[in-house]
Amino acid sequence: MTTFDKREEGFEKKFAHDEELRFKAEARRNKALGLWAAERLGLSGPAAEAYAKEVVVADFDTPGDSDVLAKIRKDFEAKNVGVSEVDIRRKMDELLAVAIDDIKKTG
Repeated sequence: MTTFDKREEGFEKKFAHDEELRFKAEARRNKALGLWAAERLGLSGPAAEAYAKEVVVADFDTPGDSDVLAKIRKDFEAKNVGVSEVDIRRKMDELLAVAIDDIKKTG
């Protein structure tokens, strides 16, 4: 194996590792976001956990965060929860940063 091949393999492994960490962080963020939204919707206990799972599953509909945002906005609108899209996005960013830190700390 040449030096170039070794470098290429190293970059591929790092890319795969980074993508795996991002997937885990986004799933963790979505669960936390679901629990945050559930609280605002008046849900607690098993109902809040079930709602958080729905938010995690919603992320598999389309690439990106738009599906998660759309679900929460729709649910907030249905229950007249006064949280803006900007506030939801801000919370998404905040919780993603927390999830990334948690994953880095736990390995």
